[in-house]
Amino acid sequence: MPKAMICRELGEPEVLRLETFEPKPLAAGQVRVAVRAAGLNYPDVLMVAGQYQHKPPLPFIPGMEAAGDVTEVSDGVAGVQVGDRVIVKSRGVLTDEVIIAPSQLAPMPKNFDYAQGATFLAAHGTAYYGLVDRARIKPGETLLVHGAAGGVGLAAVELGKVYGANVIAVASTEEKLAIARQRGADHTLLAGQPFRDKVKELTGGKGADVVFDPVGGPVFEESVRCINWNARLIIVGFLAGVGMARTNLVLIKNATVHGIRAGEAVRHDPSLGPPRQRDLMAFAEAGKISPNISHRLPLERTADAMRLLIDRKAIGRVAVTMD
Repeated sequence: MPKAMICRELGEPEVLRLETFEPKPLAAGQVRVAVRAAGLNYPDVLMVAGQYQHKPPLPFIPGMEAAGDVTEVSDGVAGVQVGDRVIVKSRGVLTDEVIIAPSQLAPMPKNFDYAQGATFLAAHGTAYYGLVDRARIKPGETLLVHGAAGGVGLAAVELGKVYGANVIAVASTEEKLAIARQRGADHTLLAGQPFRDKVKELTGGKGADVVFDPVGGPVFEESVRCINWNARLIIVGFLAGVGMARTNLVLIKNATVHGIRAGEAVRHDPSLGPPRQRDLMAFAEAGKISPNISHRLPLERTADAMRLLIDRKAIGRVAVTMD
């Protein structure tokens, strides 16, 4: 029987339990996918702890992105065939199989393995929405990426280079900065040290045109002090706390601050989805972007995989594998 990682009580990752379940028959318009790998995101950790904005009723299966093979297609479904290698865009994917609608599937880049497919669209989709849809980043602009060794941060580094930006990456260790350079960063700075003057120096006194910030707190507050005219600050998260913006600094630089929620944006405006998926797939198959997966752990070690995110030991992404 298929297995799933079940959350029956809220708490630390160790509350999760691996359980078996009876497969259900397909209803009209549904597809069955054998999940081969799932990607972990920090919201999965928060959801298990009951600290995320989306609070599913107990019990629930965590996970919000996966990849696998189509094993069954119900009558009336077009465009999907048994044997297709697909990316799954759905909650509840830390399991051996899922039953979903065809609209929740995307083709997997031909040059990706399942773990890469399972860790691709969430992080790179968030980076794309922030840099392309909101910041409208242009060739020659300077992009400052905080948290540049995280899944979303590394995706922003890659996409910044694809779109012709000069990328300054900030991360917490030299090992992480080395990966950021491999992914295209032009300059790297150690986190935890003052960066305002260094960013000004690297930009000839102008400052950053785009700031990509999943960290928040004091990092955001200092970022506002090293921005260029017409800068765009992209707020992706607040791992270090909520930053307080000096509105006079935003005004003086004619800057804009964008809070982004890439998935929610598509739910509000579905027209955003197809161009994002089209561009990301094209870049991936051209070898320009791909997830950096530092750890691959089996499904039964999901709690250990989540600990890698909590302890900031992951560089890029963590994948859970089913085989």
